[in-house]
Amino acid sequence: MVKTQVQIPDHLYQEAKRIADEYEMSFAEVVRRGLERVIPAYPRRVGGGEEWRLPLLDLGLKVDPFAHPDWREQLDLGAGAARLAGAARRRRVARR
Repeated sequence: MVKTQVQIPDHLYQEAKRIADEYEMSFAEVVRRGLERVIPAYPRRVGGGEEWRLPLLDLGLKVDPFAHPDWREQLDLGAGAARLAGAARRRRVARR
């Protein structure tokens, strides 16, 4: 076991001492238990200085919609086609 010295704000110290007294444990045990709870919230970074990348997700798609370099243009064309189809549908309904 390692012995160390840390500086903590007064309010944290007072609360930790209160917990130690109420639950009949040492101050050191309160600190150890706190660290055991906090450490899982900060997982080890893969590769240290490696650049973060978006995680790969399996969405069940047969084709990656963003694989084509002009995916934005294709999206606009698709939206434009949908708008034209909607406009044509509205014209047909208006003529009836």
